[in-house]
Amino acid sequence: MIPEYVRVEAKKEIARRSLYEYCKLRYPHFYTEDKEYLKTMCSEIQEFIEQDKQKFLVINLPPRFGKSYTKKNTVEWLFGTNTGLKVMTGSYNETLSSNFARQVRDTIQEIKVDKMVYSDIFPNTKIKYGEASSSMWALEGNQEKNYLATSPTGTATGFGANILIIDDLIKNVEEAYNSNVLDKQWDWFTNTMLSRTEQNWKVIIVMTRWAEKDLAGRVLENYDNVKLIKFPVIDEEGKMLCESILNKEDYLLKTKEMNIDIVEANYNQKPIDIKGKLYTSLKTYKDIPEIKITRSYTDTADTGKDFLCTIVYGEVNNEVYILDVQFTDKGMEITEDETAELFIKNNVNLAKIESNNGGRGFARNVERILKDKHRYNKTVIQPFTQSGNKEARILSSSNWVMEHMYFPHNWKDRFPDFYKHITSYQKKGKNTHDDGPDVLAGIYEDINNSNKMQFGFNKII
Repeated sequence: MIPEYVRVEAKKEIARRSLYEYCKLRYPHFYTEDKEYLKTMCSEIQEFIEQDKQKFLVINLPPRFGKSYTKKNTVEWLFGTNTGLKVMTGSYNETLSSNFARQVRDTIQEIKVDKMVYSDIFPNTKIKYGEASSSMWALEGNQEKNYLATSPTGTATGFGANILIIDDLIKNVEEAYNSNVLDKQWDWFTNTMLSRTEQNWKVIIVMTRWAEKDLAGRVLENYDNVKLIKFPVIDEEGKMLCESILNKEDYLLKTKEMNIDIVEANYNQKPIDIKGKLYTSLKTYKDIPEIKITRSYTDTADTGKDFLCTIVYGEVNNEVYILDVQFTDKGMEITEDETAELFIKNNVNLAKIESNNGGRGFARNVERILKDKHRYNKTVIQPFTQSGNKEARILSSSNWVMEHMYFPHNWKDRFPDFYKHITSYQKKGKNTHDDGPDVLAGIYEDINNSNKMQFGFNKII
């Protein structure tokens, strides 16, 4: 049987060789087996440090998932493996940067009482006597300072670094969408921080994403040798990153009233540039005027990646009121029935169904289901072919949509996928899908067509 002290010494030796094992040995309460992403993150950081090819590492992680904690532990481990290393860290302000520096310093200086401390693992790494201020200090055996903590409002004069680590620089959404703030942070990074790097330098940026022009976004845009690691809080299949930190129920509760831009950027690492959004403001209603004729417009799913989008609406004096929405990527064998039921539920008088590609068969089947299955004949199905340029139609209709189209006041809750789709749609080339905006454009065209007789109704409203 292996003696306990031998086991402990083995763990120490492994911790000296592995950043993750160091984190796990020193802070076992947080670096637990269920947090697989932490093991991945530590492994990626160590691999990045030890290889020569890439200069920049960008890690995007949601709030409260251990960004700063792992950054602190990384600095401790780096000094343990190389006491001659020079590290500079940058945080949002001087208070945060000083606190961070103090935590690293105090960890290295921790006195052993009855538990394992830093010096048990790295006995040769010690703070130099008389060189232990809160934000800048040296290790024994060095003539120069080994560590400096700074911020965009601080200084880096006289300090050179082999490793540069940047923590979250953005405080809130107002800063995230303030181009002047983002420009100043970029200027600080390129003209101040990068100018201090020396001798096989490396840069690690660990941050929650905000806008496309935040520091992470600009590094990815402007440099080629960048390694990117992203950890969305919830993946495409709905699996949470770590249930013990944030489960799905809490996530949905926390984000229920949150701006969709912040949810997607902070939690799912999908930054949205508000300047690039097509629909910058959309009107809502609580009370609705009398609707005499109810219409719908359907864009069928032409490919397996498209969404079927049906919008049921009413028009009063050229103002459009959205009544109901069907927005789904289910197969047509399912959506044909669901669309027919949507028409019945909302007493749709006229249903226009785009019939490009497979749309004509969809329209015929919906009409058949209404008549044969439901014995319902109050909805006129009108297939049509859309030949206009989709992007041009969407862009040209957007101002009218924002001025004359009203959505239910609670449409974020009633139609969450549709809401996210519309409110995040970008003006130029950044959209995976355009099904929702295409339907809004189609409604605009129908309402503004001078010949309303094409719908099969007299112009009575």
